[in-house]
Amino acid sequence: MRALSALLVSLAALVSAEDFLVLVGQNNTLTYSPESVNAQAGDTISFRFLSKNHTVTQSTFADPCQPLTSPVPGVNSGFMPVPAGSTSFPQWTITLEDASSPLWFYCAQTGHCQAGMVFALNPTANKTFAAFQATAMGSSSSGSGAGSSGGATAVSSAGSLTASLTDISSTGAAATGTATSPTESTSTTSGTGSDSTGNNGAMSISMGGTVVLSSVMLVLGASVFMVV
Repeated sequence: MRALSALLVSLAALVSAEDFLVLVGQNNTLTYSPESVNAQAGDTISFRFLSKNHTVTQSTFADPCQPLTSPVPGVNSGFMPVPAGSTSFPQWTITLEDASSPLWFYCAQTGHCQAGMVFALNPTANKTFAAFQATAMGSSSSGSGAGSSGGATAVSSAGSLTASLTDISSTGAAATGTATSPTESTSTTSGTGSDSTGNNGAMSISMGGTVVLSSVMLVLGASVFMVV
């Protein structure tokens, strides 16, 4: 009975969860659209990459253009090149496990963060998107966007997230998808990216992290179960 009750609670959470779609580089602009989202625990935020070679890299309110590294590395899509004329687009989805504090993101491509290409999840009256963007535009440099573009889990002092990668065709159908639960290990990443639709960049990835919560994810209509 306890197992059944737990399953019913998880299914109820799925039914009430909302998915937010954020378009990255729409019409070849250096933007996330919308530029901020207010979400609840269990909601998903899907970033669909439409042009150029962008990232969604977690940072901090105080240092918008540098990747979050403490207390553990933040989530990071890695560079997502989209060649001109593409009919399928990479879509990177994060699931919010803790909505108690705002989370902050930027594009790590050279100069993009300084041009205001940042995103806020649950900004507050004291820590607004406008203030975050203004600080970003006053930054001198951006941190690397190399990172794990597949399934990953990261926990920050501002909350916890899980991430997965899906490829979306121009019709909106999911072509491929992954959702993995990493083992507890040290996470190291390295890579480069070019702001060119013809250069995929180079990347080597060793994924790791700490799984903080058992979850049931619903990604584009396909149920993906992650059991800890």
